[in-house]
Amino acid sequence: MASMIPYDRYSRALRNWPFDALDSFFDAPFAPLSSTAASFKMNVEDAGDRYVVTAELPGVKREEIDVELNEGRLSISVDKKETDEEKGRNYLYKETSDWSATRGVYLKDAAVAGLSAKLEGGVLSVNVPKQQEKTNVTKVSID
Repeated sequence: MASMIPYDRYSRALRNWPFDALDSFFDAPFAPLSSTAASFKMNVEDAGDRYVVTAELPGVKREEIDVELNEGRLSISVDKKETDEEKGRNYLYKETSDWSATRGVYLKDAAVAGLSAKLEGGVLSVNVPKQQEKTNVTKVSID
């Protein structure tokens, strides 16, 4: 029992790992890819005749959201800006700021006609109808 180290002391000892600076140097180029600070949660549901894509966007207004369907790729982009009213306040501590994020998903049989989107209660719901699958394969006879 004398050799056991409490968890908080163990994690403190690991923070002083001699190679931390080297590890963080190699992780730095990939930090934007792994960060979820400027992102949002998104779910994609296959509802039979359509796809239902939901994105959690609390505090985001309609004007700050852009939804596009381009050749089967559905993209949801958010560009959240601070208002002038927020800029004039004297904050002691502030965790909100300007941010932007884009999430996308490829839906191979998405139809352009009948798309609809609704923002309600901080959740964006996009209904993407499915189109009938087209056969893009052509058989070629060999002479």
